[in-house]
Amino acid sequence: MRFFVLTIFPDFFDCFKKYGIVNKALKTGKVQINTINLRDFTEDKHRTVDDVVYGGGPGMLLKPEPIFKAYDYLKTVSQNPFVLITEPWGRKFDQQFAKELSQKEDVVIICGRYEGVDERVKTIVHQEVSIGDFILSGGETAALVIMDSVIRLLPEVLSEEESLKVDSFSDGLLGYPNYTRPAEFRGMKVPEILLSGNHKLISLWRRFQQLKRTYEKRPDLLEKANLSLEDKKMLNYIYKGKDFEDYIKGEKID
Repeated sequence: MRFFVLTIFPDFFDCFKKYGIVNKALKTGKVQINTINLRDFTEDKHRTVDDVVYGGGPGMLLKPEPIFKAYDYLKTVSQNPFVLITEPWGRKFDQQFAKELSQKEDVVIICGRYEGVDERVKTIVHQEVSIGDFILSGGETAALVIMDSVIRLLPEVLSEEESLKVDSFSDGLLGYPNYTRPAEFRGMKVPEILLSGNHKLISLWRRFQQLKRTYEKRPDLLEKANLSLEDKKMLNYIYKGKDFEDYIKGEKID
């Protein structure tokens, strides 16, 4: 998979490429991240990428010419790029959107700055995208979030593929709580069931905790989640304020 990021600050992405999963994906060739400096597609000596707003108004807009010229260049190296632009009113970026993008071969992200971009740029855009209802200085930060989320979904990028299945939002629910050594720390103990070696009960406990956490923190997600009959049984206990021990006793689970 290839990303092409159109920006006036290409150096912004240097650190992002050096660490963790992203760095691994780059080294193994699973992904390419190409930063395109819009100033390279200007023609004046000042390399101007912005101008005043027609009709008056505060701030400056990114000019259409450098963006279109950069896009024309990209079309020579990519036959069918999927073009995103970061906009506060765009489609909300979520796990489902990340999965959709992970199926694309080439993704272009246009990073807005100042008061945004000339509206004519939207004619080459397939999807406007927002990472949340807040204001950023530019689209570069949003581009980092999008790429990080998508890259970890690519095949063989994560060392443990199973972790994809238990991540929050992977199946529409929040993740379950996890613990590591020591088994007791400052009086706080790891739940006994995780030390039991009973993998069936551990699996059920984790699912129960997923459902409970989602119900307590993001109940809206339950409306869209694909719940099994077992999930619904667990939720009935959760709705009544009962815990996992009540569930296994009530359902007579060994």
